[in-house]
Amino acid sequence: MAVQNFSPALPASAVSPPHPMSHPGYGKRTVPDELPPRADNFALLPLRERYVAGFIERLPEGATMSVKALAKQIPLYGQQAVGSALTALSVAGHLRRVRCAVGEGDQVRWVFRTYWSRTPRGDAWWAAHLAPGSVNQEDCAPVAMAEAEPVEAAVAVPTQRPPEPERPAPAPVPVPTSPSSPSPPSPAYLALAGLGRVDARLALSAADCTAMEALAQRWFARGVDADYLTRALTAGLPAHVDSPLGLVRHRLTTKIPPALPTTPTPPPANTPTRRVMMECTQCGTPGRPEALPDGLCHPCREPAPTPGTPAEPADPASRPAERDVTTLVAGLRDLLKSP
Repeated sequence: MAVQNFSPALPASAVSPPHPMSHPGYGKRTVPDELPPRADNFALLPLRERYVAGFIERLPEGATMSVKALAKQIPLYGQQAVGSALTALSVAGHLRRVRCAVGEGDQVRWVFRTYWSRTPRGDAWWAAHLAPGSVNQEDCAPVAMAEAEPVEAAVAVPTQRPPEPERPAPAPVPVPTSPSSPSPPSPAYLALAGLGRVDARLALSAADCTAMEALAQRWFARGVDADYLTRALTAGLPAHVDSPLGLVRHRLTTKIPPALPTTPTPPPANTPTRRVMMECTQCGTPGRPEALPDGLCHPCREPAPTPGTPAEPADPASRPAERDVTTLVAGLRDLLKSP
């Protein structure tokens, strides 16, 4: 008699539901000039803030950043804990909440975004980055929706497919090629090649010029021209140069001029000015960046005592431990000051 094999059913997938995405133009916005990701990016943060920061870091651009949406996707903490973590991350310099005016005439409305930085930034950096002339105009382009509510349709994470069997590659079909004209040499290459004509002690070969072309190109990227580069490399030469390649490489590395701040290009005359305003991470009160240090307004940084409560004792050690956010903010500042 055949024995039936009652195999247990396969377990359901434990993959979390995809995080909801905001309408186009809203949600998470990653700032530029980020350092490469590392395992210890958020090592100085407390456990809760480190967990929330790692979750936000993995979210795609445009993901919904409201406290309610984040709390639904983070199983360990509720809305109040997530809100306190976002406040602490704002103090640590990782995020700022911003509202931006879009539209013209009577059709102006405010849209809301959360700028995220894996690298902790100071108040001066955030103020410069969120200045009206510095924010990308595309970030403040009008959008179709007037309210920043999350879209229910989310982007699912694609599952990994099994590798397909290898197939023999088809034989390449020869394509007739026509001889192409060589590209002209770069200004950096020409400047190095002309050193020997200015001073014979710095005569370089073609291979030497190619090897140091990238170093010379860094000088041009900082706004100097070929005459400046030539004068800097030929000034004060010794009576006899044993290795022109070594001397030029040393001067290209040690005498490179400092990078000067570039003047932002003014927008065209007909381009409307986009008004950008930072808001308090905790309560949403709008204000200028200098009025919101650490991304928080004054009442949120120094909570006022509720009526009927006794005054706090003068001794900091005897204060009650109820002011969780204030204590956490002070601890984060101390951690950021440590080497």
